[in-house]
Amino acid sequence: MLDFFNSLLTLLQGSALGGWVRNAQYLYPVLEATHIIGIAVLVGPAFTFDLRLLGVGHRVVSVTTAARYLLPVSHIGLAIAFATGIALLSAQATLVAGAGAAPWKFGLLILAGVNVPVFHYGIYRSVEKWTDAAVTPVAARVAAGVSMIAWTGVVFAGRLLAYT
Repeated sequence: MLDFFNSLLTLLQGSALGGWVRNAQYLYPVLEATHIIGIAVLVGPAFTFDLRLLGVGHRVVSVTTAARYLLPVSHIGLAIAFATGIALLSAQATLVAGAGAAPWKFGLLILAGVNVPVFHYGIYRSVEKWTDAAVTPVAARVAAGVSMIAWTGVVFAGRLLAYT
């Protein structure tokens, strides 16, 4: 499995995208800035939704209203961060993957990614019963905590990768 992963990284790094990102004068810093904006657009609304699941603002907005307005914005941020992240990785994929923070970032990304369907196909299916509740079900609060911890870890690990 490790050989397969290394082969994919080598292929990505040797791709036209990798060469373009490495050689275009201002492309890497533009991608990096856009990646940070994507992270902000992803994590800001996600944290706001998670805080609502933890009870913050329960008198102001229902969980379903918060989901309707915040999660689509978060999805846009995810698309931006994903696309720019792949492009940034392509410039030095094998070097970045060898950094100590890489397994943390990728592992936490997987955790965050798994948390979403577990939440939406689990406890969120009964959201109409608790959408206005001051205290959401334990499973919703756990999902919010996992989300906040995972995305915080992704951001920290990503910043560490930026300096490898």
